[in-house]
Amino acid sequence: MRSSFLTTFAAVLVAATADAQDARPMTHPDDAADPYLWLEDITGTEALDWARAQNARAQQELEADPEFASLRDDLLAILDSDERIPYVTKLGEHYYNFWRDQEHPRGIWRRTTPGEYRKREPAWEVIIDVDALNEAEGETWVWHGADCFKPERPGQPYERCLVALSRGGADADVTREFDLTTKAWAADGFFRPEAKGALGWIDRDTVYVYTDFGDDSLTESGYPRIAKVWRRGTPMESAEIAYEGRRDDVGIGAFRDDTRGHERDFVSRAITFYEDELYLRDAEGGLRKIDAPDSARKSVHRDWLLLELREPYTAGAQSFPAGTLLAARLDGFLAGRRDFEVLFEPTPTASLAGFDWTRNHLLLNVLDNVQNRISVLTPPAGSASDATWSSEPLTGAPASGSLGVTAVDDEESDEYFLTATDFVTPTTLYLGNVGGSAEKLKALPAFFDVSGLTVTQRFARSADGTEIPYFLVARADLPRDGGNPTLLYGYGGFEVALTPSYSPGVGRGWLSQGGVYVVANIRGGGEFGPRWHQAALKANRHRAYEDFAAVAQDLIETRITGPKRLGIQGGSNGGLLVGNMLTQYPELFGAVVCQVPLLDMRRYHELLAGASWMAEYGDPDDPEEWAFIRSFSPYQNVRDDADYPPVLFTTSTRDDRVHPGHARKMTARMAAQGHEVLYYENIEGGHGGAADNRQQAYMQALAYTFLKQRLMGLDR
Repeated sequence: MRSSFLTTFAAVLVAATADAQDARPMTHPDDAADPYLWLEDITGTEALDWARAQNARAQQELEADPEFASLRDDLLAILDSDERIPYVTKLGEHYYNFWRDQEHPRGIWRRTTPGEYRKREPAWEVIIDVDALNEAEGETWVWHGADCFKPERPGQPYERCLVALSRGGADADVTREFDLTTKAWAADGFFRPEAKGALGWIDRDTVYVYTDFGDDSLTESGYPRIAKVWRRGTPMESAEIAYEGRRDDVGIGAFRDDTRGHERDFVSRAITFYEDELYLRDAEGGLRKIDAPDSARKSVHRDWLLLELREPYTAGAQSFPAGTLLAARLDGFLAGRRDFEVLFEPTPTASLAGFDWTRNHLLLNVLDNVQNRISVLTPPAGSASDATWSSEPLTGAPASGSLGVTAVDDEESDEYFLTATDFVTPTTLYLGNVGGSAEKLKALPAFFDVSGLTVTQRFARSADGTEIPYFLVARADLPRDGGNPTLLYGYGGFEVALTPSYSPGVGRGWLSQGGVYVVANIRGGGEFGPRWHQAALKANRHRAYEDFAAVAQDLIETRITGPKRLGIQGGSNGGLLVGNMLTQYPELFGAVVCQVPLLDMRRYHELLAGASWMAEYGDPDDPEEWAFIRSFSPYQNVRDDADYPPVLFTTSTRDDRVHPGHARKMTARMAAQGHEVLYYENIEGGHGGAADNRQQAYMQALAYTFLKQRLMGLDR
């Protein structure tokens, strides 16, 4: 089943933080006007002038560091390196790749053949040059992807694609139709104006469109509320409505499963971030609901319906725990039968990391104590109801490290791409075939010296007694004197798991400078499935912060580092995390890097996409829920009489997911209270913070220079 807008949208992640330790009564933000509301005017002259002045101050301090320029240049060289792995998607007879480098800062969309791709230096054919497009149109386009129409018969070439482009990297984008045969924009092509949403193919002359259609067409979260069927040559405004959701939904999408022999159409309705409805749409526009729990992730492939449970589920005489993956024949399920087979059931240490179909098999990726293992599941042939799936380990998969697996082409073969990585091992890409061996195709070079570095998994005990795993990357001969500069990273939200991965930026910017690097697997994340995530939702959000503090305390108690040498970093929901560490546990840290963060939890649901995250954090307009939300709202809890570590806030003017007002207002309030705070706002970049490699290298250099200045060079 082709990934829908809502599947992509569900990957959109952000977060929140708090101060629960202050025993003094908290002032409700409605008791007095917020003096910094004017900083929520994203492109207002006064607000932008303020941001530019803050930028200048941060640049003056950080760029003056004698090692800043070389660090920035080294990070850019890594990002632009031709030695990076060009990850590809197969369309017909070609592999397609999007690539940025020094010559192409905004990137090129290109293709090659499978045979060429095996070579060290493949011959690439450029399809779209985004830099040339920007120069010709006077724009700042950032690539958002392409959806290409599958030919009606195997062997025919792909001809038309729907290309998404964003101004400056925002989530809102335009969609334009491109002709692969002429390498030009289609003169009669579909065009969707700038908005959050998308187009998706139905047939060569018909698409689904969900976007901003004008008055009352968006949800309170700012996503499309209406999906339509749009035919070539007609105005978008006259398109036929396929589905209309409610304003308090998160978003609506429609899409076609173009698997040959199993073509069908779907409408998906995201009710909350973790609940959705999926409908089959027939040729007359009728809808039939897939009657599975709203909380379950639903997917359809050929004859099979898969349900990934977020909550316990009982069907007939069977009961299944949250985190289970179930399979049922779709036709039987629609006919009322509930003959499920369990494909995966969680354990106290194991959770489902993901799955992907090849032509004849299901590749299952399981996370066990934050280590991956891959299995090959084979569905029974025929329609016998008593036939069962078989399972075996994936032949040739590495025995350790973080593994990712995707099908090359789920209609034509059982080939797969496999990636393997860890903190000190450069990422490697393999090509394999189920039942055969895996061939090494590409590998990153060693971008930093790992000699003497070791990786250990350790555990800290949180406030409620829960064991919290974390990874420690450090020299084997590390002195246990409490004086090692250490960077602790975390996220802890939206069921996102942090697994070991090779990061040249961390290596060059921190580890090669003698720093210790730590990644915490706190609750709120997905390291141990739904139970781990749900343990830190809403009123239990404090557990994520207690977990992170427990890791920090363990690093201090075991003499890895000390408070003045311990820095923390997090972005988006992780920005809320470190914002809460700042306000709740300031005595533990010597520096804080807070990126594209949520911080004002009283108003987060009124700013951009914030309303879509109330299933994670709660509703501030509900007095009972505000009572716990305000405990993890850093903007409300920062005090002038507290002793906070120095902070660097970074954000983007073009971030239309997490409002830049969060970081702006927190900076202004802390500065007015006399705290040490720096702020940098990139004009482009969207929620990722950077629109190209040069911007990304610059933003990374700011963060690592700030951390080095505050944590390194101190007396032990």
